Amino acid sequence: MLQLIAVSLLWAFSFGLIKGRLAGLDSGFISAARLGLGLLVFLPFVRLGGLRWRDSLAFVAIGAVQFGVMYLAYNESFKHLQSYEVALLTLTTPVLVTLIADALDRRLRVRALVAAVLAVTGGAIATDHSRGVSGNLLGIGLVQISNLAFAAGQVWYRRLRARQPDLRDRDVFGLLYAGAFLLTLPVALVRAGNVPIEVTPIQGWTLLYLGVLASGLGFFLWNVGATRTSSGRLAVMNNAKIPLAVAASVFVFGEKADLPGLTYALGLMLGAMWLAGPAHGRRTGS
Repeated sequence: MLQLIAVSLLWAFSFGLIKGRLAGLDSGFISAARLGLGLLVFLPFVRLGGLRWRDSLAFVAIGAVQFGVMYLAYNESFKHLQSYEVALLTLTTPVLVTLIADALDRRLRVRALVAAVLAVTGGAIATDHSRGVSGNLLGIGLVQISNLAFAAGQVWYRRLRARQPDLRDRDVFGLLYAGAFLLTLPVALVRAGNVPIEVTPIQGWTLLYLGVLASGLGFFLWNVGATRTSSGRLAVMNNAKIPLAVAASVFVFGEKADLPGLTYALGLMLGAMWLAGPAHGRRTGS
């Protein structure tokens, strides 16, 4: 349980750091840099003995979707939303995991579908409408693409792992990061063009924090903590970073928010989570 609490605190500051400290850097570069650093953390643990090449490629593909597409859309959303708004909108990920798993099993849980719509509505209410509808909708859409990519990758990963129960997560996690890095690096290079990327010392330290600690150490500690606590506590900790991230964005990084509206939106989104029932998936990073 202590690992989950530590990681939730670690991730809570990620939203504000991306918005406040990495402004001016291209989202593709942020994604590639962060995933490249995460890859360096997991690479020494990769063990592929006995793993078929098809499964190895599958893990690489999962990483490209689950982390690569997710981070590209997620980091781009900060151009259109405040960090606390991004944090709120990630709440739909567990519901999306349920919907995708149900679709693959050829069944539909109406409550989960209604909960997803309710959660997105709550997030839309919490956004700053002074930016205009188009800006809000684009930001909301990007976060939902991010959530969908992570949810799809997570379901795919679980199904592949279920066929290989003796395989340890740390043995293959580097493959996921390799796939994600291979996807985001070309995007970063194309978008950079001939313009040199200038990273200030503060931005460099922020990227190190996000890549090595929030992504690298955070993923590892979360996986360890998840095996040492009950499913009920894990479900609670699953979204614990969201109110922490909102508090950090507003009170630490000084973002302006309509607190009454934010409170109402949080209530609506928590109601969506109650309607969806026990979480069947978790967003393991930010």
